[in-house]
Amino acid sequence: MASQARTIAVAGAGSIGCYVGGCLALAGCKVVFLGRGRVVEAMRQGGLRISDLDGRDRRIDAQAISATDDPAIALHEAAVILVTVKSGATEEMAKLIAVQGRSDAVVVSLQNGVDNADRLRAGLPGRRVLTGMVMFNVVQSPDGEVPFRVHRASQGEVMIDGGVDGLADLLNADGLAVEARADMKAVQWSKLLMNLNNALVALSDLPLARQLAARSWRVILAAQIDEALAAMKAADITPARITGLPPALLPKVLRLPDWLFGLLARRMLAIDPEARSSMWDDLKRGRPTEIDELQGAVIRLARQSGTPTPVNQRVMALVRQAEAENHGPPGLGPEAV
Repeated sequence: MASQARTIAVAGAGSIGCYVGGCLALAGCKVVFLGRGRVVEAMRQGGLRISDLDGRDRRIDAQAISATDDPAIALHEAAVILVTVKSGATEEMAKLIAVQGRSDAVVVSLQNGVDNADRLRAGLPGRRVLTGMVMFNVVQSPDGEVPFRVHRASQGEVMIDGGVDGLADLLNADGLAVEARADMKAVQWSKLLMNLNNALVALSDLPLARQLAARSWRVILAAQIDEALAAMKAADITPARITGLPPALLPKVLRLPDWLFGLLARRMLAIDPEARSSMWDDLKRGRPTEIDELQGAVIRLARQSGTPTPVNQRVMALVRQAEAENHGPPGLGPEAV
């Protein structure tokens, strides 16, 4: 794989795409970023700064970055295409790859939710499409900061489907640990459980560390996870163990008093104070959120078995309301949720 992968295309130059692509570029890979608007322009003008929770702080000069809004330029030579667009753009990206990408390129979905890789496969019949999952949080610098910065604000790795020899080694880089797994569907459902908190961060307008440290917010997350686990059990889905805790114990731990939760969940709370959720950023910038791929996925699964999901439905309705009002994160308290 390493000898064939002369170019890695990052299809979606957002927070995750810029962090992953930046780490790969710093490791000596030939990377081209595909994106639109302010992020691509910011990298062209001032370069890219990549930092993380472990203390790394590195920079790529503007002249060393290949960033474009032209799919033909970004995709036609790429042996590996990392799809990092929002879920709502998955079908559009599949069409672009089908037309502009190499037929032998390996396509890897590094997106939230549980069905984006399947949607890419549907749009790319006969192509090799792998499921991937990013297990860490990335935040980006405020508008106008030079150079544009992406910061990994929590611990975690990237997990991808096995089966392509050397791919995990190719993508493994300083600041970017990559692991090949045979149970990626189970990994996706497990990550979805924690991603149910994205909406609570967005609704509360609190940094992730402060929000998770408050039991009043954690009990709402626990209730959502309870509903999701019941729906998964009814559908015979077993989420993977990807943290120190079995998924079934997450609601119990989340409901613990703050002092005890702080002792038992040190890894969960090892978060940079500036970390937020991507859904918070979407509301801040007036963009559609991925609520339909997160709470919406739980609700759709639960309907198959008639499992109730009142908390997930309430949270989804509040996010939809915030999207419609377009005033940014509403700053709700837990009692309003």
